[in-house]
Order: sequence, then C-alpha cells, then structure tokens
Amino acid sequence: MPTSSQKASPLAGVLKVWALALAISAALAAAGERWPQPLPLQQGVVWLLVGLPPLLVGLWLLTHWSLPHPDRGESSN
Repeated sequence: MPTSSQKASPLAGVLKVWALALAISAALAAAGERWPQPLPLQQGVVWLLVGLPPLLVGLWLLTHWSLPHPDRGESSN
C-alpha cells in the first residue's frame, strides 16, 4: 500500500511548475530592464511564437483524445 509520501499531490506539482514559470518570468523581466536597446521586431518570429503553442496543443488534443464510438453511445428510446 503506497504511503502518503509516495503519492504525488497534484497541487504540489502545479505549485512547482507555477514557481518555475514565475522564476523564469522574473529573470526575463530583470534581463529586459538591463538590455541596452530594444530588439527589432521580426514578424516571422512573432507569428511563430504566437501561433506555435496553440497549434501544438491542438495537435496533442487531436492525437490523444477521441470521441466516443457512435455504437456505444447513450441509448435513446
């Protein structure tokens, strides 16, 4: 029987990921304050950064989730 220390709490996992994201965000903000000049906008890079994460999430959902089979759905009288 697994002990409580062997069970990973979902909340603890979320808090760890959130803390890591917060630390990375703080480091990027500090680096941005010290950067000597603004970076030039590159339209291709911006579109890639904006479009790629939702595309990857959509592809993951398409490959890992499936709809229920029509023959095994709820019965209607």
